[in-house]
Amino acid sequence: MTSKYGDDASADAKLVDRFLRRDVSAFEELYDRHCRIVYALVMRIVQQAPTAEEVVQDVFLHLWRNAGQYQSARGPFVPWLLTLARNRALDHLRLKSERQRRREDQTEDMPAIAQAPEYEKALDEKRRAERVRSLMGTLSAPQKKAIEMAYFEGLSHSEIANALQEPLGTVKSWIRNGLLRLKEGLRTAS
Repeated sequence: MTSKYGDDASADAKLVDRFLRRDVSAFEELYDRHCRIVYALVMRIVQQAPTAEEVVQDVFLHLWRNAGQYQSARGPFVPWLLTLARNRALDHLRLKSERQRRREDQTEDMPAIAQAPEYEKALDEKRRAERVRSLMGTLSAPQKKAIEMAYFEGLSHSEIANALQEPLGTVKSWIRNGLLRLKEGLRTAS
C-alpha cells in the first residue's frame, strides 16, 4: 500500500538522505520542490508577503543548520517541513503581538503628577536595578545570555541566533519568556 504522498515521498526520502550527508545540491532540490507550498502556508498565517518571505528563509535556514532533527521513521518529510513552517510563522506572529502589547503599555503610562525628591528617585532606581540583577540570576543560562545580547549588545534576534548557533524561534522564545518572568518578578516586588 502506498502512502498518500506516493512517489513524491520516496523522492523526498532520497533527497533527505543525501541532504543529511550535507549534499548542497540535495538541499537546493528540496528547496525548489517545496518552497512554494511552504510559502503558501506561511503567507496564510502571517498575511504579509515580506514577512512570509523572511519566515520561509528562516525555515530553510533552520532546516540546513538542524538537518538531523528530521527522522524519517516518524513520517514523511513534507508534513514535518510544513509543521516546522507553521510553528515558525506562529512564533513570528506571537513576537509581533508581544511587541504591539509593549508599545501599547508604554503609551498607557501616565507621567507622575508629583515628582519625588532626587535622593528618593535615586534610591528607587538603585533598588530597581538590584531587583533586576537578582531576577536575571533566576533565568536559565540561555535566556540570560540571549537577553543580555539583545539589550546590552544591541543585537537583533537573528544575530543572537547566529551567535549562539540556535534556531531563531528558540532564541525568540528565550527572550520573550525571560522578559515575561522579569516583568512578573518586578510586578510582584512593587
